[in-house]
Amino acid sequence: MGKALIIGAGGVASVCIHKCCQNPDVFEEICIASRTKSKCDALKAKLDGGKTKISTAQVNADNTDELIALINEFKPDVVINLALPYQDLTIMDACLATKVNYVDTANYEPLDTAKFEYKWQWAYRERFENAGITALLGSGFDPGVTGVFSAYAMKHEFDEINYIDILDCNAGDHGYPFATNFNPEINIREVSAKGSYIEDGKWVETEPMEIKRVYNFPEIGEKDMYLLHHEELESLALNIKGIKRIRFFMTFGQSYLTHLKCLENVGMTSIEPIEFEGKQIVPLQFLKAVLPDPASLGPRTKGKTNIGCIFIGKKDGKDKTYYLYNVCDHEECYKEVGSQAVSYTTGVPAMIGAAMLITGKWNKPGVHNIEEFDPDPFMDDLNRFGLPWKESYEPELVD
Repeated sequence: MGKALIIGAGGVASVCIHKCCQNPDVFEEICIASRTKSKCDALKAKLDGGKTKISTAQVNADNTDELIALINEFKPDVVINLALPYQDLTIMDACLATKVNYVDTANYEPLDTAKFEYKWQWAYRERFENAGITALLGSGFDPGVTGVFSAYAMKHEFDEINYIDILDCNAGDHGYPFATNFNPEINIREVSAKGSYIEDGKWVETEPMEIKRVYNFPEIGEKDMYLLHHEELESLALNIKGIKRIRFFMTFGQSYLTHLKCLENVGMTSIEPIEFEGKQIVPLQFLKAVLPDPASLGPRTKGKTNIGCIFIGKKDGKDKTYYLYNVCDHEECYKEVGSQAVSYTTGVPAMIGAAMLITGKWNKPGVHNIEEFDPDPFMDDLNRFGLPWKESYEPELVD
């Protein structure tokens, strides 16, 4: 039915490519493109021979002209951006110039400051609408599935939703003293930034890791979790009716936090360039180079993830609580696609979001966050492609 250009060749891209090949009626042809073509060729070698035709290309995602040339050559129906968040805007520019739909999994971030907000991408709304194409923002898990869960709860369970707590638990054990489950640079920027949540239409800022809660996660048990800032809070506050407060919590083990604090104390998490042996280097980028590649964690990681949303609101004038979540097993993910669950839970929704656009199930020109679309076909595909969702009407609440 369609063609997808997938930019990126890391752990998430690998999962997305596997899943595109499991959905050949939609993805008849894909092109894998990255700065390092050998990584693309290795993925092609693994998956060649099925119904989905695979090609590869070398491209610098920082260079809009190179991207435009590749899009014009391949002529995709959608570009799936699984590169770095710093490259969102150059890829969006290329999609605008070629009038091709766009999908990503994380909001744009400037290189020089850790900012997690949508203003840069939302500024493209009118141009995408006038071009008659769609930019689907945040089609990962969080952001992504958490937005779809919110739209589903709003459509089927509530008249208004007043409180949302997004809970992200990774109970996997990879055996390393310190490693990150996705891009180290992005991960460490995210968790070392100040926390924040939305209450009564305003941002409330906290110190990093200031607010801690213990939660008993289904199929996992009790884990320490900490309030972080996360970009989907910004869009959900605008798009979900009745919101009074939205918070985001993520679990961390004590070993991770101790190592992170030590690295912060010696300046290794800084994004400010320093001079070393006559060259300018960014400490966090150097740290990324010496940490284990998240894509290598798959065969080592055991345990499960649990990511979901607790909703509190009203239905027919009565108070109601509702919990939607997914539990994903690291070892099962590795058996299926050679990846750990953190990449799996991001790569599967990236494929589904692109499929929604290719099939026309979602068709709304402009720049949109994922909760602005009908959640039902996406929820069906979560069950179909490996991320089945579960629900509870009497969940434990977060105080």
